[in-house]
Amino acid sequence: MEKLFEIRWHGRGGQGAKTAAILFADAALGEGKYIQAFPEYGPERMGAPVQAFNRLSDEPITLHCGVDSPDVVVVLDPSLIETIDVTQGLKQNGVILINTNQEPKVMKDKLPNFGGKLWTVDASTISKQELGQEIPNTPMLGALIKATNLLNFERMLEDTHKKLTKKFKSKPEVIDGNINSIKRAYQEVKGE
Repeated sequence: MEKLFEIRWHGRGGQGAKTAAILFADAALGEGKYIQAFPEYGPERMGAPVQAFNRLSDEPITLHCGVDSPDVVVVLDPSLIETIDVTQGLKQNGVILINTNQEPKVMKDKLPNFGGKLWTVDASTISKQELGQEIPNTPMLGALIKATNLLNFERMLEDTHKKLTKKFKSKPEVIDGNINSIKRAYQEVKGE
């Protein structure tokens, strides 16, 4: 891993970008990494564009400001590509992961100035099938691990299971649905 690895999450209020960044951070911490997770948003309302961020390192992180040059961009809502430059500041060899039912090549054509690696996964459909509602954050977490190999998938899955069990101990269907969503996205994500 580079000395410092940065991720920017794009989503809409209610899609779980902040929660995904926190779950990723918790899993990284469980692997002994140094990590930061923080959101950035304007007026808090359902459906409004939001961003969340992660920093990951094998060494202590002394930087405490926004993420301007991410290594990875995760897009929870593909409609944001039409209104926001999701590639802004992305490193030239960066990675974009998009929640969409479109193939990576189709999405890459929509981002003509992007020359890095692009991955797609239909996290919305996965979450509807596994959780009964469209909350694409946990499937995107599984896809992120596959696209970047930043964390050990099995350890991340165990750590996430523990976190979800604490939060939803009386709702095993929510725990199982999220874990199944993560596994499916890890298997179904495609790269270009």
